[in-house]
Amino acid sequence: MIKLGVNTVLFGGFDFRTAMEHIKWAGYDGAEISAIKGMCEHLCLDNWQAQAGEIRAISADLALPITAMEEAALDEDRLIMAYQAAAEIGIPVVNVGPGGVSNSEEDLHASIARLERLAEKAEAFGVTLCVKAHVGAAIWNTATTLVAMAQIDSPAFGIDMDPSHIHRGGEVPREALEKVVSRVRHVHIRDCAGLGPSPGTPEMQACGRGEIDLPGYCRVLVEAGYDGPVNLEVIGAGEYPLSRCAVIAAESYGYLNACLKQCGGR
Repeated sequence: MIKLGVNTVLFGGFDFRTAMEHIKWAGYDGAEISAIKGMCEHLCLDNWQAQAGEIRAISADLALPITAMEEAALDEDRLIMAYQAAAEIGIPVVNVGPGGVSNSEEDLHASIARLERLAEKAEAFGVTLCVKAHVGAAIWNTATTLVAMAQIDSPAFGIDMDPSHIHRGGEVPREALEKVVSRVRHVHIRDCAGLGPSPGTPEMQACGRGEIDLPGYCRVLVEAGYDGPVNLEVIGAGEYPLSRCAVIAAESYGYLNACLKQCGGR
């Protein structure tokens, strides 16, 4: 059964326990903890040792496992701390963006070389490093994702497949997923109205409100036998009251749960 979760960045204006409680109450199976410097640090990597025990306790108390961490950047020192924290807390996946700019061969090669080195370092901690194609970055579409897949052999490297970035890159997410699913180890999921460059307001990122064929996307995951985390990632809700964040989480759970049930994924 595919496990559904929420990136705690949706609840960035609130403390970690509050975020986890509302994710649990909405029906999710797990959560992704945000460690994004400058946006949402429910896990502050500069002080992770002081937080690890409380994070584990909250996760255990709510029976809500932490299935991933989003660190986002490619700073090696921060990623080593992320790997250490993940190993201690029991988080299997660390998610990052690729850095660089689109349509630059130099940036693409540099990004892949950096990811290869960082994935090799992740192996020692028993953690998988995942990267997603990101609008405007060096790895931004299916073609550049396939280049990274071909060049990075580490078993600790995987693809984080976010349909909203693929959609805004001008591709059909369902079709793109079919080409890379063999290396997908994490899914960031949200809907999207229009081609951006942003994914829209938090409400329009709620699954089912936008233009992406998420039922078809879920079907590809199920038919490929994917069994990794699928975490809702909604950005821009930092100033929202708690009730609005909770509604977005609950609405998305209902839609995704129905999509996955329809194709035998839950």
